[in-house]
Amino acid sequence: MIFDKEGTTTIVFQEHTALETFIANLNAAYPKIKHDNIIVNLFSFNKLSANDVLEFLKLSNVHRNSNKSFVLVTDKVTYEEVPDEISVVPTIQEAKDIIEMEEIERDLDL
Repeated sequence: MIFDKEGTTTIVFQEHTALETFIANLNAAYPKIKHDNIIVNLFSFNKLSANDVLEFLKLSNVHRNSNKSFVLVTDKVTYEEVPDEISVVPTIQEAKDIIEMEEIERDLDL
């Protein structure tokens, strides 16, 4: 698992592993990054379904309840295919933009 920290945001990605292993590793590493906004880069997974993305829902809800952003990045699943509780975007830049908007909303107590 690779962590790329940029300010208050950590981008997480993994090369050459199964999704189940990636999720297990992310849950194990979560205490180290729980105070950051998290972008999970899923581009290394060739096949990804909406059900696969839903595997991140519990961690996403926990993280978002602590007033931090949690965004998944993939072009295999669109945001229309998953519930509103989980953020899915096709690019890292869009993930950064969402985090920036959510931080502004939190600062303004919206």
